[in-house]
Formats: sequence, structure tokens, C-alpha cells
Amino acid sequence: MPVQPARATFARQKFKLIIGLAVSFGFLLLLTTPHARITATQVPPPTYESLRKWEDSLPQHGLNGKPARYVKFSNQIVMLGWNNVLNEVQPCSLMNAHLAYASKRAYVFQDYVWKPEYYPWPESQRLQNPPRTPLGALIGGTVVGQPFDDGDDAPRSVSSKYFDNVCPPIQRRIIYTGDIKPALASKQGIDIFAHWAQLLRDAPDRCIDIHASSNDNYPQTFDLWLWGSHRILSLWDSFSRSPTSRLLTTSPIVSAAVARNTHLFVPPPGPRPAYPPSTADPYPRMLAMHIRRGDFKDACTRLAYWNSTFYSWNLLPQLPDPLYIDPRLAWNTTEYYAAHAERCLPGLELIVGKARTSRDEYVRAVHAPQRRTLDIVYLLTNEKGEWMDRLKAALRKDGWNTIVTSNDLELDSEGIDTNMAVDMDIARMAAVFVGNGVSDVSNATNTTGLHSRAISIIGGLSMASNPSASASGELKKNDIAIFINSKPR
Repeated sequence: MPVQPARATFARQKFKLIIGLAVSFGFLLLLTTPHARITATQVPPPTYESLRKWEDSLPQHGLNGKPARYVKFSNQIVMLGWNNVLNEVQPCSLMNAHLAYASKRAYVFQDYVWKPEYYPWPESQRLQNPPRTPLGALIGGTVVGQPFDDGDDAPRSVSSKYFDNVCPPIQRRIIYTGDIKPALASKQGIDIFAHWAQLLRDAPDRCIDIHASSNDNYPQTFDLWLWGSHRILSLWDSFSRSPTSRLLTTSPIVSAAVARNTHLFVPPPGPRPAYPPSTADPYPRMLAMHIRRGDFKDACTRLAYWNSTFYSWNLLPQLPDPLYIDPRLAWNTTEYYAAHAERCLPGLELIVGKARTSRDEYVRAVHAPQRRTLDIVYLLTNEKGEWMDRLKAALRKDGWNTIVTSNDLELDSEGIDTNMAVDMDIARMAAVFVGNGVSDVSNATNTTGLHSRAISIIGGLSMASNPSASASGELKKNDIAIFINSKPR
């Protein structure tokens, strides 16, 4: 029996989502597969010399920097997809940074370490092995050393390079996850957070380094078993109000890459809406969709086999269209897998139908004399070839005049290196976002948005409406926000 997608009106989609970068997919480790790999590039990989100099010049890194206590999470995810890492900081930088803030310690930010096969450049061109990208190239905000609110005396985040200088190994207290986590295994997220915060706050040691225990298969402080369950939701209020989340911004490198590609969204000659857009800004007229394909089919099958739920904040009860699989469907049957596939790997018809429904609901959500339209679609995707051609043709036939995909972006070396964050930022600014409810890309975009937005998850897709793109142009604090995530290409 097919799953009946839940319908939700914009009226019940209102709630405030202010969040930094967080988690997404159903099972963190399995959903990290790259977009089409760049096998040959015309430019070498970026060196980030200017960014490194900027990091070194941060006031907290100077000789007169304010004395602080530090915590480094050496147990964070490395060599996996960006979304997984973001989920931990967002889980790898954000939730850990939030914990550092709550424990009155300076968070030690670390480079994003690529899984080598995901890196856009071949081994012969790599500057490091494994390849690395500065976290400050991907995101901005307090997590990468920028200031907190005025009057907040919390110690600012520091780089791992600085930590190594002020906290030589002999001065560090090592805390192993296996000594802490077993007693917390079944507790609510808020209780796990409180336990770690008190431990770090009460410890007299100036320098603390969290390490993975050899017997901990998922050694992150906030691990897969927490992020993949409803227990994480008890942390939402605390995290969404934290400066780590509220002050999260797009990095200048990503902003520059997005700006260089804005021209791609200029409508071509052809049919136009019944009334002209009121602004040249394309984002109020844009629907962004996360269309994950390729390797995703196998991942969806595994998630169904495990009877996985949506991931992390995608489980929030405020969101419409929660995951529902008819309990009468027998596990491990053809019908059972088909029902999961509708939510994880939707086909052309469902995707086009969801785009149409989202457009119709978005347009109807305003009252005369206000009017608005959606006629641009941006596809965050790792798919190329005949299937994508058929999808674009079907969308064009359904009235979408401008269709752009991740593969159309024009990027320099820094843009190529941060392409997953570029995708995410375009989706964040779009008036409506339709994302995969079991994907870390969709969840991260949901958690990285800096504007308020309304979201719906349906047929494996989440739909978010950005009120900042309303006809009035006003960003209303009561309006819901949703943001989606990004992936290695």
C-alpha cells in the first residue's frame, strides 16, 4: 500500500527556525557520497593563504589575547561528507561549539578533512594528503573565531594551530569517549549535553582534548545513535537560541561564489508569468530542490532495511509531512521497500508534482493585492545525463522557465573546493526549498538558514517557503525558517 503524503498548509507551517549548521540524513555515515568528481581541472587547488593569515591575525590568537580555557574535539568526524561533518559542528563543528560555549571554554576549530575520493582534484595535484579545507572557507560565525554578541565575555573560538601552541601535549587533559558515553547511551540529548557541559565546566584543566576510545565505533560526542533518534530534539531550544546558531553566517568565499553565479538565474527569452516580478533579485522567485541520485539508491535500500527515520532536526514535530510508513506493511517486502523509496528516492512524476504543489501553495499564501510567483528552479544534484534531461524537460513543460543545476555553476578553485556550501547557500536564499527528508544535505540547509522559512517534507521531499521573499519583502520573526544541506559533488 503506497504511503499517502501528508498535506500541510502554510498556516500550520509557521514556527521560528534560527539555527546554525546541523545534521541531516537518517544514517549519518552511509549518506556521504560525492557528486560528479572533477577528473581534470584547469586550475590548481586553492592554497587559502589569505584566509590562513586572517585566522592567525584574530585578536584571540595574539600575544595580548584574553586568557582562556580550551576544549578540542579530536573525536570529531573526518574524511566523510561535508554534511556529516557540518552536522556534528552542526554535529562536527556546531553542536561541539555550542557545548564549548555552554562550558565556558574556547572551541578549537579544525579544518574539514576530505575523504580522498571525494576531493575534486586528482592525487597528483593535492597540496596535502589527506586534503583539507579551512572551516572558515565553508562557514562564518563564532564557530570560526568571529565575535559573540556585544557584552558576551565568552572566549572566542581558536584555531587548532593556536591550540597546539598554547596547549602543548604535556599540558592537555585527555578525556576518552569510552569513559563517558556508555552511561549516557539511552539518555535524552539535553541530558547528554548537560553532563558534558558540567564535566568541561568543572574540570580545573586549562586544556582539554576529547579523544575517541578504541572500542567506540561512533566516537563523536553527539553520535549517530543520538542524531538518528527523537532524543536529539530535546536540544533544539537550547541550540536554536545559542550564539553558535544565531550568529552563523555564510563565509565570504561562498558568498563570492554565489554572487558570481547569480546571472545564471536571469530568465531566458520565452513565456513569462502573468505579472512581472517586482525585483531583479532572482531568489524571491526561486524554488530550490535537492535531487540526490546515483549511489543514493543503495543508501535508501539500506535505510529501509534498518527501518530508519528522518534525521536530526528533520524529526521536529513542528515540521509538516513527517515520515510515515504504514505499519501494516511487512518488513523486508517489495511493498515495504517501495514505500520507503517514495520518501527517499522519489521518481520524476513525484518530483514534478511536488514542485507544482509547492509553487501553487506558495503563490496562494498571499492575499490580494499582494502577488508573487515562482518561475526559477535550482536543482542541487549529483545527477547528469539522460535522467536529468528528462526531469528538466518535464519541469519546463510544467511551467518552469529557468532551470539551473549544481553542474551549471561557474566556479574558481575556491568555489570548486567549497561547492557543497555554495549549493547550500543558494538553497538557503531561495523562496522555497524542497529537500529530501532523509538526506543530510536537506537537513543541513534546514539548519544553516539565516532567514525564517516555512518547511514541508513530503514524498521524501521537504518544502520550505522563505518569508523573506514575500511580496512585502519583510522578514517576519514569526515566520518559519527552514534550511537544507549540501554535499560533496
